[in-house]
Amino acid sequence: MGLPVAHACSIVPISKTVGANRIIPTVAIPHPFGDPLKSREEEKVLRRELVLKALQALTTPISEQTVFS
Repeated sequence: MGLPVAHACSIVPISKTVGANRIIPTVAIPHPFGDPLKSREEEKVLRRELVLKALQALTTPISEQTVFS
C-alpha cells in the first residue's frame, strides 16, 4: 500500500488509458484549474471546488478506477 494519488486532468479517457485510479476532471487543457473568462472571484470559487474534489478523492477508498465528477 502506498500514498493515494489523485490525477487532475482535462481529458478523462487519456487518464483512464494510462491507468490513473482517482481522476478529477478539470476545466480545459490550457487552463486546467481556472477559466480566464471568469472574474477573479468566480475563478477562486472554481479552483477551490476542484481542490476540495481532489481532497475528497484522496480520502475515498476505491477498488477500481474512479472519476470524481
